Amino acid sequence: MPKETGTEKTVKKSGKKRKGRRKGGFLKEFITISIYLLSVLVLTYLLITFVVQRTVVTGESMEPTLMDGDNLLVDKLTYRFHEPKRFDVVVFPYSGGEKSYYIKRVIGLPGETVFIDENGMIFINGSLLEESYGKEVILSAGLAETNINLGANEYFVLGDNRNHSADSRDPSIGPVERSEIVGRAWVRTYPFKKFGKLR
Repeated sequence: MPKETGTEKTVKKSGKKRKGRRKGGFLKEFITISIYLLSVLVLTYLLITFVVQRTVVTGESMEPTLMDGDNLLVDKLTYRFHEPKRFDVVVFPYSGGEKSYYIKRVIGLPGETVFIDENGMIFINGSLLEESYGKEVILSAGLAETNINLGANEYFVLGDNRNHSADSRDPSIGPVERSEIVGRAWVRTYPFKKFGKLR
């Protein structure tokens, strides 16, 4: 019976080392991919929670600025550094408790008095508000037919399609609390021909 040569022994030992390296390499690759996927999930969660949120416009309350079916990115970061400004288009939760949101334009700021007269003109602290966002003259002042005194953290909002919008004039909505505002409508992503930052 032939004896094993030194060369054959070396080959067998080398084969065992290769198998060990393959197992170690697979485990290392698996851990690397797992860490990468976990990082992506964490970053995605942080992005959605604190930076941006995607939303789709439903209905005609913000026409002609926003149309039914428009896809938007909502900036959730800006209001962590400063308060909403007049004429910002903001997003806040639907009062019915569903996972949907209202999207309206800020008209009255905290501490101000808002009034809409019989001609549909908006007054802030007794002075006529110069603005041209409304699609048409307001026919119903709702709650604002008498002075609305906004609290320290309250905002008065209107849809641009003033006569087809449930907004702060409606008793079921009223002034919006600062804590309820999710963010401001920032970029329209669809339809593609209208892609861009909202003004």
